Amino acid sequence: MPLFSIFKDSPEYTKRKHTPFRPPKTTVADIRSVIPKHLYKKSTFKGTYYFCRDILCALVLYSLATRIEGFTAAISSSLPPELLSPSAQQILLTTIKWISWGLYFHWQGIAFASLWCLGHEAGHGTLSDYSWVNTFFGFILHTFLLIPYFSWRSTHHAHHKATMSMERDENYVPRVRSDYKLPPQEKAREMDYEEIFEEMPLFTLGRMVLMQLLGMQSYLLRNSMGSPMYPPGANHFNPSSPLFKPHERRGIIASDIGLGSMFCLLAIFYNRVGFSNFVLLYVAPYILANHWIVMLTYLHHSDPTIPHYRSKEWTFLRGALATVDRPLLGWVGRYFLHNVSHDHIAHHTNSSIPFYNLPQVTQIIKSVLGDDYNYDSTNTFRALYRTFTQCCFIEDQGDIVFYKNRKGEAARIVADGVDIRDY
Repeated sequence: MPLFSIFKDSPEYTKRKHTPFRPPKTTVADIRSVIPKHLYKKSTFKGTYYFCRDILCALVLYSLATRIEGFTAAISSSLPPELLSPSAQQILLTTIKWISWGLYFHWQGIAFASLWCLGHEAGHGTLSDYSWVNTFFGFILHTFLLIPYFSWRSTHHAHHKATMSMERDENYVPRVRSDYKLPPQEKAREMDYEEIFEEMPLFTLGRMVLMQLLGMQSYLLRNSMGSPMYPPGANHFNPSSPLFKPHERRGIIASDIGLGSMFCLLAIFYNRVGFSNFVLLYVAPYILANHWIVMLTYLHHSDPTIPHYRSKEWTFLRGALATVDRPLLGWVGRYFLHNVSHDHIAHHTNSSIPFYNLPQVTQIIKSVLGDDYNYDSTNTFRALYRTFTQCCFIEDQGDIVFYKNRKGEAARIVADGVDIRDY
């Protein structure tokens, strides 16, 4: 693969961009009729295996990280004094030390993201036929990552019930023209868009980094990029938050208690290892885990060529199919992120299927969906930049709508003959 291909859009994306959109006519019955029943079967043994495996991976990486200082000290003592000058030795040892820490940050960040993905599966009840097993696994995994398990599970289930619905979806709901006080489409000029969306490249990069590292916390605390149907201040920690139904309040309180307990454990850990080791061993990989989590969830549901629907045209299956499968991190993504990015469409068509069966389901439903199956092999960081800079807003009207960019242009149009009143 040529090096510069990482800066280019994939053939699948380009084809989709230049193909006028027609809503899928496939039905839920069409898809479920071709999926063998054994792929729905859940295994407590397998669920427990993955739970233990993921925790073991994180523990092994942690154990190796605690040996980095001793490793560099051993190298220092073994170097003959006459081989390098003291300053050269110091540079060499510092380089080895920070390369080692960098590798730990990267792999432990992925391992932490793995824990989140498995907790996500537990929230869907796919790790076991026993609900208490799913609850136990999910609560432990998400609480370790400071995610309120029952709170996040509630809004995530709501997201699955209304994926890509402009009125009812919970996550990454586009902002509309009127939110930015833009003139009507027929009157808007290029400078109107530039005043709102034009910014320095470094400022754009800074906003991207901020979203990647703290996007999950901002969503939990402020409902950032969540549904605008909720009032300002809606969050995942208040049992009386409008995000939740009254019968869910006990779970919200339990989530908060779990987080309080985790903060106490982190405080004990902090006092034991000190500030620098606390940052190196937990905070740095935790932030990188948030990067992977935000990246995969954002790119599943935000793309210039993927539609959003308003109530007249939305159906459960149309929303489920308006997501994108991406080969995030290749085999690493399959192993650690439990197929959540590779097989996201299959997951949305039926979230009760265990993740380890989703690759088979994807192959099956691809034959049914044909061109309605959305796949994108664009380099994920290129796709992230493309989405961040091109998915700016949508129109206030229209039953099938696509994101528009900083010039007020949509990357894709709806095919002739499709009802697109006011589009």
